[in-house]
Amino acid sequence: MTTAQILNKARDEKRTVLTEIEAKQILGKAGINCTPTVLADTKEQAIAISEQIGYPVVLKVSSVDITHKSDAGGVKVNLKNGEAVARAYDEIISSCRNYAPEANIEGVAVQKMARPGTEIIMGMIKDPSFGPVVMFGLGGVLVEVLKDVSFRIVPIEKADAEDMTREIQGRKLLEGYRGQEPADVPCLQDMLVKLSDFVDRTPGIEEIDMNPVFAYSDGAVVVDARIILS
Repeated sequence: MTTAQILNKARDEKRTVLTEIEAKQILGKAGINCTPTVLADTKEQAIAISEQIGYPVVLKVSSVDITHKSDAGGVKVNLKNGEAVARAYDEIISSCRNYAPEANIEGVAVQKMARPGTEIIMGMIKDPSFGPVVMFGLGGVLVEVLKDVSFRIVPIEKADAEDMTREIQGRKLLEGYRGQEPADVPCLQDMLVKLSDFVDRTPGIEEIDMNPVFAYSDGAVVVDARIILS
């Protein structure tokens, strides 16, 4: 489906929240690298998709009604064979039904387990005064604890993206602090520009959250993504 078709489908269904699969499809079409993610609505399908993608895999509940998947027991990581996938599928569905009995659960999203990298957050929020702004910072739990993020009004250019990656206090982590793998900063800057371009040409989007993005020395990948429509 095209980006417009995905957005129209959600609006036809009176939804303002896209599934993770829909969000990654849209971001992928905008040129932003995301982990390939496929929906399975049976445990047999989850195993078949896992065999195709290659182990290890991650399973996550696919439901627009469950925002905090981990709190609901809706995430299982580092699954290394079909038996583990089958068990994880059953546990996710059971746990999420107990957590949110009214939630519409369409199945489980299956994705390749990405190797760890420097955790980054990127996204877009609507400022009441300035409209859409893109953000960049350290991801994972660090964003909640340190709130170390920089912002720019859409649209941005490469020079703005360069400034954003330099402004955060934790920029030393991008350089490979204490022997850690350095981040491919030009790739992150390119992702920010592509995100801004996408937002600028796509009206009706309220919020985009890409967290975490795993940054490596030779690229970066969006591991989890959320898009909210106006």
